[in-house]
Amino acid sequence: MTRIAVLGTGRIGRMHAENIASHPRAKLAGVYDIHAPAAREVAAKLGVQEFESVEAVLGSSDVDAVLIATSTPTHADLIERSVAAGKAILCEKPIDLSLDRVNACATKIAGTDLPIMLGFVRRFDSGHAGVRRAIESGQIGDLHQVTITSRDPGMAPDDYIEVSGGIFRDMTIHDFDMARFILAEEVTELTATGSRLVDPALMQRCDDYDTVTVVLKTASGKQAIITNSRRAVYGYDQRIEAFGSAGMAISENRPMDHVRLYAAAFTDRAAPLKNFFIDRYADAFAAEISAFVDAVEQGRPVPVGFEDGRQALILAEAAIRSVRENRTVKISEIG
Repeated sequence: MTRIAVLGTGRIGRMHAENIASHPRAKLAGVYDIHAPAAREVAAKLGVQEFESVEAVLGSSDVDAVLIATSTPTHADLIERSVAAGKAILCEKPIDLSLDRVNACATKIAGTDLPIMLGFVRRFDSGHAGVRRAIESGQIGDLHQVTITSRDPGMAPDDYIEVSGGIFRDMTIHDFDMARFILAEEVTELTATGSRLVDPALMQRCDDYDTVTVVLKTASGKQAIITNSRRAVYGYDQRIEAFGSAGMAISENRPMDHVRLYAAAFTDRAAPLKNFFIDRYADAFAAEISAFVDAVEQGRPVPVGFEDGRQALILAEAAIRSVRENRTVKISEIG
C-alpha cells in the first residue's frame, strides 16, 4: 500500500486526492495547501490528515510519496525538496515555465533512484495508448504522419491566462508530449504559427495566442501536426490520428454518451462532447495513479519521467521562437 500525500488542493489536487483515496493499492496519507481552508475541506471530506506545512509532509514517516499539484512556480523546488527527503514524486506539468530552472533542477536531482513521474495524463488514455500500440504492433505499417487535435471548450479565466506562461507552455505542452509518445522518435525541427482569433484583446495584452498550429519533424522524416484552440463551442475536442504505409489508427473524442438518434428531420444526432478535462480524462487519471503505484511498489520505470517533461518544455520554447522569428527552428538551437 503506497502512502501518498497531496500537495495542493485546488481543482486538480482535489481530484487526485479523491482518486488516491479510492484506489485499492494506495492510501491518501494526507493533504496540504498553502490556503489552509481548502486543505481542511478536502481532509474532512476524505477523512485524512491535514498537514500544517510542506516540512511536515516531507518529514513524516507515514508518507512514501507526494503528488505535487501546487502552482507551477513551486514545482521544481518541491521536486528538489522531496528528493532530498527520500519521497517518490508524481508532479503535475510543467516542471517550471523556465527551461533554465528545469535544467538546474535536473542537475540537482541527478543520480536519484527515486521514482519521479510527470503528470502527462493523456498517455494513460486508453484510446491514445491504443494508437501507440497499433503502431508498435505494425498494424498500420510504417508511421508517416501524426495529427493531434486539442481544443478547449472555452477560454480559461483571464487571471489564469495571464500567469500561464503562454499557450505553448501551458496547453500545447501536453500535445508536444503526446507527439513524442506517438512518434517514438525525438523531434529535430518544428515550425509554429499563432493567431489571436478568440480573444484578441487578452492575447495582445498577454503577448500570447489562442489559436496555434505546429508542424514537427523527426530525423527520419516522420511528421506530427498539432492544432490548438482555446475555444471549441461544441466541447472538449481531443483526437489523435496516426497514418502509416498500411493503414491508420484514430483515437476519437468522448461524448457524454454513445446514443445516436435518427428521425425524419435529422440523422445521426449524437450527445455533446464532454466539456471538461477532468471528465474527459477521468479513466486516464485513475490509470496514472496505478502506474505511479506500480513504480513505487514494484520498482518499475515510470512511464513518463522528468526528462519527458524537460523535452516537452524544450519543444514549447522552440515553438515560441518559431512564431516570434517566423521560421523553422532546429531543436538543437534550444538545448
